[in-house]
Amino acid sequence: MYELCRQVLHDRGATQRAWFGYSDEDAFAVGLTCGGELDVIVQHIAPANQRHLGAALAEAAGGRPAAVAQVVDGPDGLLGSTVSVLGDGRAVGGTLDDRPMARAVTDRARALLRAGRTALVTLGGDADTCPERLSVLVHVAATRPRMLIFGAIDFAAALSQAGRFLGYHVIVCDARPVFATTARFPHADEVVVDWPHRYLERAEVDARTAVCVLTHDAKFDIPLLRLALGLPAGYVGAMGSRRTHGERLSLLRETGVTEAQLARLRSPIGLDLGARTPEETAISITADIIAHTNRASGLPLSQRTGPIHEPTAHGLGDGQAIGEEYGAVPSSLPAGHGGAVP
Repeated sequence: MYELCRQVLHDRGATQRAWFGYSDEDAFAVGLTCGGELDVIVQHIAPANQRHLGAALAEAAGGRPAAVAQVVDGPDGLLGSTVSVLGDGRAVGGTLDDRPMARAVTDRARALLRAGRTALVTLGGDADTCPERLSVLVHVAATRPRMLIFGAIDFAAALSQAGRFLGYHVIVCDARPVFATTARFPHADEVVVDWPHRYLERAEVDARTAVCVLTHDAKFDIPLLRLALGLPAGYVGAMGSRRTHGERLSLLRETGVTEAQLARLRSPIGLDLGARTPEETAISITADIIAHTNRASGLPLSQRTGPIHEPTAHGLGDGQAIGEEYGAVPSSLPAGHGGAVP
């Protein structure tokens, strides 16, 4: 890969694509743990002619969301073509110019940027949107997803630490100022004193947001969950016994929450790990969030067959609704002269 990059830089030539594959035996011989395959695209970047890439990089370096869509397979002359999209949805230029597929590529980049997902997608093949069939790698640098924890209890302290470890921007909210303090929640990015539903009304919520309701008090839970289940949060869970859950469902139905909305509620929250301590419960909850995000079974791997890592929403194809994808941790690729497509 290094030599290929040097060659492209020296020749200032066309974008090149290369495939590398090694067996487990070859990998073991040089000290690697396993073999594998890499599909690599390397292209020359001329800053003067591709200023849109600089704009996207500047946004990402400043902690703001941005996306770069890169054509990795398609008709001659399009390999390596790029389009940049900023967090507000603006396309800031690209090398697809006014070609018919430019709009389709830009629209998909916007959708993936909203979802906070880097993905390899296939576009085109029809006369209406894009006659040429393209494979496009959309590199996304997104802000950290949010974990909203309601209820300033010991379980919330452990969950905030686990959420921070997973890469979430963690916010703890409780209406009681004596409990909602930064001293009690040193791992939270924010500690908010407010009624939970009132805070959620103004909070930023998207498909990557995890809402964890630990208040275990109907006067807080019902208005909060009624609102949360109507928002596009990727995960909504609530703590409580099965009896509490049954009573909670009845009260939510009385407030007009639909059965479809109730089906989104993960309650009692967490996976069945036999957790009892706050730390164990935090692992139970975050494990459920990870499994739900990746649409995984949550079963022990020893009880499953086939590949450990199944194809996931990271490689969205035609017809896949981006808005249906829930991401736990944002994915981004380092920017440079090329991108690796595993």
